[in-house]
Amino acid sequence: MAEGAQSCGAYHRGMAERISRDDVAHVAMLARLALTDAELDTFTGQLAAVLDHAQDVEALDVADVEPMTHPYHVGNVLRPDVITATVDRGEVLAAAPAVEDDRIRVPPILGEAP
Repeated sequence: MAEGAQSCGAYHRGMAERISRDDVAHVAMLARLALTDAELDTFTGQLAAVLDHAQDVEALDVADVEPMTHPYHVGNVLRPDVITATVDRGEVLAAAPAVEDDRIRVPPILGEAP
């Protein structure tokens, strides 16, 4: 087993050891990231906090929790398509500023000819 796989297994078994600065430097090297000493210290602490939280989540008893794809109920937000009374076509055309061939005439856009 590779060295990295062994150290990752220690975290999965219950975080018997915290992630080390050397582990973070190794992962940064694999990702081809050049980190300063200050960044290594910062990221080591941040990654340890993330792994601690993951351990807390993994320890939760979720045997009776139903799996879900979304944390909130998501339903259809559209209304039913029901035919209702509409405005009279003649009234709409009578209120339009310009009418041509029984349709509302609008000015051309983007210089296109009608």
